[in-house]
Amino acid sequence: MNAAECATSPEAATKIAAVVDLFKRQFPTVKANLKPWANDPDTQEWIDPNSLDIGLNLPAGQTLVQLRLHEQRLIGIEAACFGPLGHQRWRFSTVGDWTFAGTYPPASGFQETLKQVCKELFLLFNDAAP
Repeated sequence: MNAAECATSPEAATKIAAVVDLFKRQFPTVKANLKPWANDPDTQEWIDPNSLDIGLNLPAGQTLVQLRLHEQRLIGIEAACFGPLGHQRWRFSTVGDWTFAGTYPPASGFQETLKQVCKELFLLFNDAAP
């Protein structure tokens, strides 16, 4: 679900702002899109109401980050990076062994930085690292 639509209380809005801030600390030039999904019936049919979705223009490319939630606890993070023509370059998930998959995986330094951000996101939502 678009992060902007999840900001239904001051607490939720503060947490979303903290998520963006975590990314900005590691990637200072990042811009966040709190509405990465279109508001048409076909797209809305596929939206997961238990995720908080943010689009980011990370150094590795345009990336969709989906925070999977269960009762306000973070249970997993999925990220997918897309090239200029919409082809997926790589994907990453904290479910399993935290590995990157895809045709064009990002540089190892970027991978480690993104993993660190994910650990901090678990701390933000759950007060404990995974």
